[in-house]
Amino acid sequence: MNNGVRKKVTLAGLLVSIGIVYGDIGTSPLYVMKAIVNENGGIASVNREYIVGSISLILWTITLLTTVKYVLIALKATNHGEGGIFSLYALVRKKAKWLVLPALIGGAALLADGTLTPAVTVTTAIEGLKNMKFGNDIPVPNQNSVLIITIIILLFLFSIQRMGTSIIGKTFGPIMLIWFTFLGLTGAMNLSHDLSLLEALNPVLAVKILFSPANKVGVLILGAVFLATTGAEALYSDVGHVGKGNIMASWPYVFICLALNYLGQGVWILENPNYHAGNTDFNPFFEALPSQWKFFAIILATLAAIIASQALITGSFTLVSEASGLKFLPRMKIIYPSTEQGQIFIPSINKMLCVATIGIVFLFKTSEHMEAAYGLAITVTMLMTTILLFEYLSLKKVNILLRLVFLFLFGAIESMFLISSLAKFLHGGYVTVIIAAFIGAIMYIWYFGNKVRDRREAKNAYVRLDEYTSMLSNLSHDDSVPLYATNLVYMAKVKYNKFIKRDILYSILDKRPKRAHAYWFVTVNVTNEPFTAEYAINTYGTKNVINVQLYLGFKQQQKVNVYLRQIVHELIKDGTIESQPQEYTTTPGRDVGDFKFVIVNDVISPQTQLNTYEKWLVESRVWLQNLSSNPAVWFGLEYADTVVERVPLILGSQNIKSIQRTKLK
Repeated sequence: MNNGVRKKVTLAGLLVSIGIVYGDIGTSPLYVMKAIVNENGGIASVNREYIVGSISLILWTITLLTTVKYVLIALKATNHGEGGIFSLYALVRKKAKWLVLPALIGGAALLADGTLTPAVTVTTAIEGLKNMKFGNDIPVPNQNSVLIITIIILLFLFSIQRMGTSIIGKTFGPIMLIWFTFLGLTGAMNLSHDLSLLEALNPVLAVKILFSPANKVGVLILGAVFLATTGAEALYSDVGHVGKGNIMASWPYVFICLALNYLGQGVWILENPNYHAGNTDFNPFFEALPSQWKFFAIILATLAAIIASQALITGSFTLVSEASGLKFLPRMKIIYPSTEQGQIFIPSINKMLCVATIGIVFLFKTSEHMEAAYGLAITVTMLMTTILLFEYLSLKKVNILLRLVFLFLFGAIESMFLISSLAKFLHGGYVTVIIAAFIGAIMYIWYFGNKVRDRREAKNAYVRLDEYTSMLSNLSHDDSVPLYATNLVYMAKVKYNKFIKRDILYSILDKRPKRAHAYWFVTVNVTNEPFTAEYAINTYGTKNVINVQLYLGFKQQQKVNVYLRQIVHELIKDGTIESQPQEYTTTPGRDVGDFKFVIVNDVISPQTQLNTYEKWLVESRVWLQNLSSNPAVWFGLEYADTVVERVPLILGSQNIKSIQRTKLK
């Protein structure tokens, strides 16, 4: 989570915002008008009423969904500066338990949509090069060439994520500023040929076209129109990277440039009713440009497409990080490339997104097929966000009538978009639905598996550590028990400075007793400051049992073994713990002994008595835990002497079966 410091509105901040936040929504002009024209049967089948009405739908969709809902309302619903559907859920989850369902559904759908955005935007841009002559050569003669170039670009994009959004934003910001200016200027040039098209600003025309004979697909046109605002949810998710002030200040310029471009494309389409009729590769965005500008436009569009992908990728990192914090997903290794806590990189998610995105490119092959699948999942996310925002507004004491207006207005609009997008299901929408269902299933299992485990776990799952200190001290000095390690370290959270899981003490005492000179129970607390490196201890009046609370900044590497060696040396020096002189050593005067780190993992005991559904949930949750990254990696213990122990997890009531003794037969 962000440290809550409000990011000031600065020129640099505005530039970074344009570079990070608006990539997705900023590349919509590449394919929205193309999709709208194709929906109606091609450029020869459209008339002025259809084009004006369609552009009116686009402009008012962006106005209501992006500007009003997200920029003016949702950006105020941030949790310590972070946005997105999971941050919103964290704010309202105490209102009602069922709110976890829209959060899970919306988050899964948004992550699934993130795999399609890079594929469709980059492919669309590169298709502009197809069959274009450079002298006597045609470098991109067919769709296979487009696919190869697209995949190379995507591989490059995912490979630079480790650099962080700050560096990427500063690099991409000027490019996106040029892109939006280019959109606005070229749109204004074409619009100047017929200023009467400004009548598209009338919302009445947007409603009329839904029922007009000029519109051959009826309300299903909304499936194509919705593509113009798919980046709105990513805008909300990325607020933690740049601050809401910078987004709110930069959005008006972005909106004006987008509006001008859509209007300009509309004018050009009406002026060229027979242009490339029947050509499936026809794209009014590129065709509306002067021929000498096309190559520059394609290069600029390609860069913008890369940046569009960037917006979804960074948003996905934020979502996954928040999901882990809410126990929707297993813990994952997070890297902080800069001193801004909101800017993160998750290697495992980066790899999965890369594989999924390239797989989609191979599956769909053309941008036209990708557009048919695009937007279905994101409509679900927007609808779920509306439900959560309704609850958030109640927390802010907003009048119930205004809240109901908000719910029914945006709920109705987004439901219409969802219904129209469902028409895409058999044309490719099923792919994002399958991906979303897969992600949602993982979240459901992890979250509700934890709930079942916590609810059905024995009441005595936690014990007071201070009640066992005498036993541990006695074991430490019992020479009849072989020495297991000089320093035995458990990576275990000690709650309220005294409560610890019974499993930990079971590992030390009930299995073959583990004798050590010192027992360490280490809790790692990540702070909101980047470079904090502090610790506190509680020895409970002993010299052998030490509860260590590490406070490490989010940029600080969690090298627990390094920190612990320093702590042991300091505590021996001031007499807090017993000395550990080493008779056999290559380092003269060494006063710190060896370390053995123990990480305890649960396994389901055969004695567990749960119903079939609950048992499946818990077993699936444990299976996912074993698939996720090794806890040793989280704490920088890859090269330390580490043992992972399995401790039986017994849940539910136990049916103790007895057996009777009998004579030999």
